Amino acid sequence: MKLLENSKLEAISSTLSIHTPVCDITTRVESYSCKMAGDSKKLYKQLRNEPGTSPHDLEILGPSQTQSPTYNSSFLITPPPQILHAHPIARSMSSDDESTIAKTIPRKTLIFLISTLNAAFEPDYEFSSCTSHDFSRETNFELLKTEIDTRFLSSIGDHYRSLSSELWSTVDEEINVKESEIFSYCPDGTSDPFSESGIIWSFNFFFYNRKLRRILYLTCRADSKTSTNEADNDDERLETNNYLTFDDVMD
Repeated sequence: MKLLENSKLEAISSTLSIHTPVCDITTRVESYSCKMAGDSKKLYKQLRNEPGTSPHDLEILGPSQTQSPTYNSSFLITPPPQILHAHPIARSMSSDDESTIAKTIPRKTLIFLISTLNAAFEPDYEFSSCTSHDFSRETNFELLKTEIDTRFLSSIGDHYRSLSSELWSTVDEEINVKESEIFSYCPDGTSDPFSESGIIWSFNFFFYNRKLRRILYLTCRADSKTSTNEADNDDERLETNNYLTFDDVMD
């Protein structure tokens, strides 16, 4: 996966990365080409050629994060209208077929999502052990948009109201939302950058446009300043204790 340079995405990422009295918010809006090269190509071949699998196999996804009754329930006041942007090839299918599409992902697409995470966080984190259960398909763009807007508003406040339209117009310009499939990643709670101590909330969404062979990755995390300060104090105490111990040895 290759990161595509885009000054507008860089600008909105910077603008939405803000320090508040409560937390530090880090936002990344990045576009990746699905053309494989280097380590991504090696991983693609490795996962594609696993015994008993095919790139066209459908794998079971985890439950939708935005439509889960427990997701962001403390922030969502009134439910938004149910406007669906389904998988493009599902529009002429029956409801049963659409249900199957919503719950599964082609193995090839799954590899693209994993490769995007690897490209975004290398060399600090590695996602090759992820399975389809770590991802979900989000079929309701309006609900997803409301979730993200609400999350930013609750953390940044009115400052975000003037930025919301800019964010979504920039995203649409780069990826064409109506022609994209949307997926989310659920942190595993132990080994990824969203499972670190002190994270108040985070989200990870992928907009995959097959025609463009491109994925737009929208991710954000809020780190508690209290946790950061406590960690700094612990480090200072540790350094002090080490110094005292060193002096005792010298004596």
